Amino acid sequence: MFDIDRVRSQFSSLSQGFVFLDAPGGTQVPDSVGAAVAQNFREASGNIGFPYETSQRIGALVDEARERSSALLGCSAEEIVFGANMTSLNFMMSRTIGRDLSPGDEILVTRLDHDANVAPWLELAHDRDLIVREVDIHDDTTLDMEDLERLLGPKTKVVAFPLASNAVGTTVDAAQVVALAHAAGALAWVDAVQYAPHFPIDVRALDADVLLCSSYKFCGPHLGIAYGRRELLESWRPYKARPVGNDPVGHRFETGTLPYELLAALVATYDYLEGIGGIAEVAAWERELGERLLSGLPEGATLFGSPTMDHRVPTFLVNFEGVSSDDLSVALAKEGFGVWSGDNYYALGLYDRMAWGSALRIGLAHYNSLEEIDRFNDALAALVKNGVGRRS
Repeated sequence: MFDIDRVRSQFSSLSQGFVFLDAPGGTQVPDSVGAAVAQNFREASGNIGFPYETSQRIGALVDEARERSSALLGCSAEEIVFGANMTSLNFMMSRTIGRDLSPGDEILVTRLDHDANVAPWLELAHDRDLIVREVDIHDDTTLDMEDLERLLGPKTKVVAFPLASNAVGTTVDAAQVVALAHAAGALAWVDAVQYAPHFPIDVRALDADVLLCSSYKFCGPHLGIAYGRRELLESWRPYKARPVGNDPVGHRFETGTLPYELLAALVATYDYLEGIGGIAEVAAWERELGERLLSGLPEGATLFGSPTMDHRVPTFLVNFEGVSSDDLSVALAKEGFGVWSGDNYYALGLYDRMAWGSALRIGLAHYNSLEEIDRFNDALAALVKNGVGRRS
């Protein structure tokens, strides 16, 4: 049984009664994670590589952060790369592989992708005379595997795709995508930002070549985490300062001094997640939350993506015909509910394909309660019924 009261007691930000339903934009942070930052500044502020105690403490922290991140993703610690955020990491890593690409080589992205897994390839294509092609989706927002197969060819070098959409929550049959990419001789390049907070990941079982995520989406600090297959990392020439060491191999791709205080926060995040039962326990609770939300959505709501909790994470995009989602979002905030209203949610291809105009994005996290979901559905229904945001 998921102890939601115990979970919520660890977040000071939840004590004021405001209901945060904005997890895709960034989750709330347990008090222990913030405390770890302060402790690091007090006890381990400096740099690595020196014989005195503080420096040794920082070195041990970096090692632990790599080990714990490798446990999260199912890889070796040497294959972990830290960066400012997923987007920065993806620009760096795509630029690095670009050294080995030739004019006319092709990159496949998808309409489900967040632009952080599209724009780096478009910029690389601009500079290296590459071709970027976009895999289509079905009307239910699932990936069109036949279109993927059609676009794959001898010039395809990378298939970049998300495990889950940041806008509509739709998940992807990753095993099939990876198998098709590898059969064509291409790399499988995975955006796991929206998936990692909600389901366990095993990059070995997935057979991914590169996978990226962001810890601030699972109650951690603003930090990007990447996995790269060892053979690839060893074969690439990184952009780095010349004195930077080559061991571990992932370190070669970390430009500049790491944010040690954020690594301390990351370790505290892993402690917190393990203390509540891990991501598998989170997934089960979030499924219950999602089912509660779906069962109580007001009449007239248009939901994009799966109508059930199958094949999705607990991220939901909804709108109402003739109703301003922007006005609804403002009215909900005044009543104590934090949801986003927007247009593309950085998923430009998906937005163009589905043409939802503006919509509310409701993103659940494991610290949400069933009572919060019920109150939100009631508030949303009342606002819609009372004509809030109704266009005349």
